Amino acid sequence: MAYEKRSKDQLAQRVARDIHDGAYVNLGIGMPTAVANHLPAGIEIVLHSENGILGMGPAPAAGAEDYDLINAGKQPVTLLPGGAYFHHADSFAMMRGGHLDICVLGAFQVSATGDLANWSTGEPGAIPAVGGAMDLAIGAKQTWVMMDLLTKKGESKIVERCTYPLTGVACVKRIYTELCTLECTPQGLKLVDTVPGLSHAELEQLVGLPIAA
Repeated sequence: MAYEKRSKDQLAQRVARDIHDGAYVNLGIGMPTAVANHLPAGIEIVLHSENGILGMGPAPAAGAEDYDLINAGKQPVTLLPGGAYFHHADSFAMMRGGHLDICVLGAFQVSATGDLANWSTGEPGAIPAVGGAMDLAIGAKQTWVMMDLLTKKGESKIVERCTYPLTGVACVKRIYTELCTLECTPQGLKLVDTVPGLSHAELEQLVGLPIAA
């Protein structure tokens, strides 16, 4: 049976569905920022940005952008009633102090036991971009990763052991990709869901690692 990949919006919807009512959440640069546009109605979720914003809303409508109000990825955002902005030192104190329930980050690699590599590939001439990723990875109560399962070369980004410089050790709880949702445990990977039509055996073959049902 053929399967279809989740689109970027479908993946953002999948991540948003798991965020609980009352959560304080940081959305990392890149793919995770799309989650802000798909938060479920009827519950309160407070979005945090490491450059000093609490209470972000979805992206502004075209033509309504205010470039004095941007997230950590320099994208224009909106501010919900009751939202605030402040010095980034205060923002990092929130991150390091355990005040965030969830952070959603991108990644170059995630190991089966939850090690995270998302700031450098180690390639000569590459610009390291650690930002606040280390602070978020260990400071948030839960760290989720949102990424493509495979590289452009078709290699799995989920690996037995990371070969890129680590951001954090055993910090990732969940991995969301265009094909599946997985949990990282001390014993290895555990399946949460896959796209319709993708068998367990096919997913294990793509990842190259055993995945507990």
